[in-house]
Parts: sequence; structure tokens; C-alpha cells
Amino acid sequence: MVTKSRQSNRLRILPFSCLYCQNRVTKSTHSCGMSIGRPLELEDSSIYFSDAADDDDFQDIAAEQRRELMAAKAVDSDLDLAFNIQLQEAINASLSLNQNQPSSSSSSDSPPQPQSNSRQLDEDFSNFTDLQSGELLKLEQELNDHIISETEFNKLKSDLHRMIHDHRVAFEISRMSDDEWEEWGDNFEQPFGEGTSKGVNNEIFRIYFKGLLEDLPNGTVLGGIGVAICDSRDNLLFELRKPLVGNGTSRRCAEIRALIEGLNAALELDLERVVLYCDYFPVFQFITGKWPAKQPKVSALVNQVYHLRKKLTYCQPSLVARNDIKFAFKLARQAIVSQMNKPAECNGSRNSQETCVICLEDTNIDEIFSIDDCMHRYCFSCMKQHVEVKLLHGMLPKCPHEGCNIELKIDTCSKFLTPRLTEIWNQRVKEASIPVTEKIYCPYPKCSALMSKREALEHSKTAHVGADMYCRRRCIKCNGLFCISCKVPWHNNMTCYDYKRRNPYLQQEEAKLKKLAMTNLWRQCVKCNHMIELAAGCYHMTCRCGHEFCYTCGAEWKNKEATCTCPLWDEEHILDDEDEDNEDEDYDYFDSSEEDYY
Repeated sequence: MVTKSRQSNRLRILPFSCLYCQNRVTKSTHSCGMSIGRPLELEDSSIYFSDAADDDDFQDIAAEQRRELMAAKAVDSDLDLAFNIQLQEAINASLSLNQNQPSSSSSSDSPPQPQSNSRQLDEDFSNFTDLQSGELLKLEQELNDHIISETEFNKLKSDLHRMIHDHRVAFEISRMSDDEWEEWGDNFEQPFGEGTSKGVNNEIFRIYFKGLLEDLPNGTVLGGIGVAICDSRDNLLFELRKPLVGNGTSRRCAEIRALIEGLNAALELDLERVVLYCDYFPVFQFITGKWPAKQPKVSALVNQVYHLRKKLTYCQPSLVARNDIKFAFKLARQAIVSQMNKPAECNGSRNSQETCVICLEDTNIDEIFSIDDCMHRYCFSCMKQHVEVKLLHGMLPKCPHEGCNIELKIDTCSKFLTPRLTEIWNQRVKEASIPVTEKIYCPYPKCSALMSKREALEHSKTAHVGADMYCRRRCIKCNGLFCISCKVPWHNNMTCYDYKRRNPYLQQEEAKLKKLAMTNLWRQCVKCNHMIELAAGCYHMTCRCGHEFCYTCGAEWKNKEATCTCPLWDEEHILDDEDEDNEDEDYDYFDSSEEDYY
């Protein structure tokens, strides 16, 4: 088995089995006479290369530019030497003419000054040319390394095709009877070359893939993927293990990203007919189209899988048991262990970018926001959208990671908050700090300031309004008078009873809202009077104020249990929740269309 490391460019030969006699060997030719290939193993390295023609041209241009720069540096050095010689001759001549004039001794020292300035300029130019030459030399080396890597990969791909050919020949020989072998075995030959690519394209290869996640005690989530490609007889041909960059990702995303790596490897190795072996039921349902991927990040990955499958001549997914994933599970586990063994500073210096687990975009690490208490990380753009949606829904934003209840702090989010969002956030903080029964909003449409009953009372006393009489209060913001009982602008010379009797609907907008709520069967929270609509799900409602009640009759829920006998749900309001990423479903599945449990 050949393994290539991006860091050390080392090749390693691992033992493998002869297909003909099933003995463990390490040579390319076994004692049985069969020529055996070696499986390929790729460890944390990219296998995808582009055409080398452009790289060759670019390398020639860089080499020519470096040669011209070195030639210019040599010419400049010659000119500098000639100038210094002429300058020294002029100084010596001047000194010889004025050696008998003491008064001019001070002036005789002045000529070397231009030499000092010239020397400084020459040193600056020399430093520049050295730096530029070093950069060009580094670029040439990188291009050479890229060409060597591409050549090595093409060689490995050729070895893979040769190995597949040898396996096929060995298999055909093993199926021959002794009589057939005695009759024309000496004349049997299938040389590698002509028709080899056709034979490779006719064979169906097997792709085993696995994506794993592991939560560390410090809250960090490590991920790794493993891919194993085998021939139709389950002989290992290719291995890949790779860490997943970015924490907080879901298992579904890890599994699909492993599948994407496997499909890319098959395309680069010119394997056009494959079967995808999957042990994770939700991912199998996604790639077969039985379940729609409603989560944006999962949908984007599934769409990528769809486009990669279209490039293959034949690609069929197959659901298997977990212990049938061959080597993929072990490879994914090794990828996670390798991250644990690496120093933290190495990981930090290696990746200048990080993948946001919400939008799946590679983002500069300086544009990644880390939540202090839970250390979950997301890009500024996704965090801004998350905070904005929560604030506009009247809620204080929390960490977007599923199951994490850490509340965000406005001070730490100042990097991506706009002044408008900051103002709304401060308003939501104030709303949350005032008990529901103590909240009052100014009834004047142009104000609508939030205050507590105590604040309104204290401000009214300060303004000498006579707050204890007639329920009259003054707004703390616009100083407008209003009735705290009727929640309307102050009604002069009229008691609250008379006003309510004359105005059964206190405001025209409120009358429209009540009519709309009655038409659409909306319910009003008895604790905060917030209007609620049931869009989907069961009749157990939880208001934004925390009050839990039955949507049918309004009875309160206590300790997560109903106090009424109303039905808990109706099929009309139940949606398929197959797209919910619940880790509880990662273990046992049963599909009615299948014969086995998984």
C-alpha cells in the first residue's frame, strides 16, 4: 500500500494479500507468479490536480524573470564598482592638489558624503533585489513541488489501473479448471495497456464513506472523515482520511462531506461506475431523494452530491449495516485521533480560514465570532442574521447551536451589530427585565415607549400630575398624559367607566386585530396578552413570556403536563419532521420498505 503525506512527501509500502493464493506479501510479484498491484492510501492530502500546461508556462515566466533580475543586479554591481573607482580617483586627485592648503582641509572631507548616500541607495536596491529574487525562487519551488505532486498522483493512478487489471487477470485464472490451464494456459495473456481503460470503466467499484464527530471535555468538537474505495470483490484500492475543519457541525453534514470526498476521489481516479455504501439512514434517504433536505446547509451538500453523481456513468446508493462499512470507520477515527495529538498552536497556524457551520463558507478566521461561554463559532454574517431575526421576533438572542441556551451579550456582539439592532436589543433587554404584569407602553403612536408601572408613577409624581387621582400618568419619554387603566391618552372630565362604556373597543386598530384573531382562530396569552397563531405542531403552546397553555381551551400546562382533556395534536397541523437533526435517531432505524433493521 502506498501512502503519500503532504507534509513529508514520504512513500510507505504496506502489506497486502495476493488474490490468487491469499498469502500476505510485500513485493509486486508473488511466489505464485502473479503480478499484484498495491492499494493507494491518501492521508490528509488533496488528490485533485489541474492541467500542468499553464503551470509550466508560469514556471518558465518566473524563472526568466528571476534570471533577468539577477542579471540586472550584476550590471548594477558593475556600475557601482566603476562609480566608486572613479569617485576614489577624483578624491585622491583633489587631495593631492590641496595638500599644501590647510584651510581647505575641512572642505576636502566633504566629497565622501555623496559616496555615503550612494552606498545607502545601493544597499536598498541590493536588499530589494535579494528579496525579490528570494520570492521568485520560492515561487519556482512551489511550482516544482506542484508538478512533482501531480506527476506522483498520475503515477499512483496508473498503478491503480494496473492493480485493477492484475486483480482481474488473477480472478480469471483462478476460475480456470486444471484441464483448461493445461490445454492453453501457456498461451493465456492479457497485457496491460490496450483495453485497460475499457475494463476499468466496465467494473463497478464500491465506495465506503464515514463521517464522525467527537465532543471533547473542553467543549471542542472534532470531526473526521474516512473513505475507502474497493473493487467489485471488496479488495481495497484507495484510502483517504481527512479532518473536518470547523466545530459545531452536525453528523449529517459530516457524513455527506465524506461522501463528497469519495465521489471526488472516484472522479479523479477515472472510476465511472460506483456503488455508494451508506450506514446512516437519513443520509441514504437524502441522496435517494426519498426525504427532502429542508435544512439549508444539508440541502447545499445534498445538491453538491447530486451534481457529482451526474458526472458518473453509474452511481447507485446502498444502505448497509454499520459493521459493513469496511475500513471507512477506522479511517475517520484515525483522522480524529490525529487532531487530538497535534499541538493546538499547530492547528491554529495551519488554518487561516474556518468553515462556518451555518452557511458552509470558508471565512477568514478574523471574521469568525466566538461565543464566550460555550465557544461555538460562526461567521459575522450568520450571527448578524440570527440576532436580527430573534430581536424582530421579540426574543433575546441565544447561541444558534442546537441545544445550547447560552444568551448572547450585547457588548461582545458589537463587532457586527448595526446601531438599529443595538437599539432594539437594548429595548428587548428592558422588556425582559420588567415583569409582564408591570409593563406599560405609551399609547401615543409616535412614542410607544416602554416603562414599568412604578416608573410611570414616579415620573408622574415628579411632574406634579396628581398620579394617585383618576389613574392619570405621564410618559417618561414624550411627557404625554395617559390613563393607566384604559391604556389610552388621558380622557379629560370623564371617568374610566364612562370612557369604556362609550368606547367598547378602545382603539380602532384593536378592533381590527380582535376581528382578525377571531377569523383565524388565534389565541391570546392570558399572562402577557400576546397574540399567538398555531402554524404547525401540537396544541401545547409556549409563549415568548414563558407561559405554557393549551391552544384549544387556554388551560395552563404545569410541569410539562396538561391540566385539560383536550387532544394534544391534530394531523392537520403535524408536519413531517424528518429533516430535524436529532442525534437520538443515529442508532436504530427501520424502513418499512426494507427487510432489516439498521
